[in-house]
Amino acid sequence: MSDTKLRRLEQYDVFDFKVEKVEQPPLLKEENGRTIEIPQSPKILMKGILQKADTLNQNGRIYPRAVLEREVRNYQKFIIENRAVGELDHPDSSVVNLKNVSHVVREAYMENNGAVVGTIEVLNKTPSGAILAGLVESGIKLGISSRGVGSTRKQGEYYVVQDDFQLICWDMVSEPSTPGAFMIPEGKAIDEDELREVFKRSDRIDRVLNEILSCKVR
Repeated sequence: MSDTKLRRLEQYDVFDFKVEKVEQPPLLKEENGRTIEIPQSPKILMKGILQKADTLNQNGRIYPRAVLEREVRNYQKFIIENRAVGELDHPDSSVVNLKNVSHVVREAYMENNGAVVGTIEVLNKTPSGAILAGLVESGIKLGISSRGVGSTRKQGEYYVVQDDFQLICWDMVSEPSTPGAFMIPEGKAIDEDELREVFKRSDRIDRVLNEILSCKVR
C-alpha cells in the first residue's frame, strides 16, 4: 500500500449525510364500527459515506480496500435479513444490544474511489432511535464508525487492519474513531464464544461461500 493513497484527517470524519423523509401511509384501526386512520411519522433516511478504504483514521488505523470490500459484501446478508442494526455510541461489547439499537442500514456498497456509501433508516420508535431522530431534526453533526473484530499490524506510525477483520455493524457516535471501537486489539485472539453470538452458523457459511465466489472471479 502506497503512502500516497493515504489521507490524514485533521479531526474525525463527520457523517456528511443527506436527510430524506419518506411519508408513510396511516395505520387503519377499527373502532365502534368505524375505520380510524392513525397518522404515522415519516421515515427518516440518512444517506452518506459510512467508511473509507485506504484512509488513515483518527485511531491511526487503515482499512485496506480488499478487506473492507469483502466485509461490505458479507454484510449484505444482514441487510437482506433486516438485521443490519447499530447502536447510538459504541458499547464495550462486540454484540449488538437490541435495547440500544437506534438505526438499521438499508443499503451499503463500495464506490470506485473506495468509499462505502450507505443509507440508514432511523428507528424513531426505539428509545435510542428517538434520541437519534431528535439529533437529526436539530441539525446536530453526527459521526459514524464501524465496529468489528480482528487484528492489526503496525506499519510505521499507523496500524493496518488485517485479513481476519469481521465487520459487525456501524454505530452512530459523537467521535467516529473513539478508543475501543475496534473490539479486538493487535495480537489478541478472537473470542470464538463471543463471535458465535454475533455471527450465527448461516452467517459463517455465507462468508465462506462469498470467499469462494470472489476467488473464482479473480
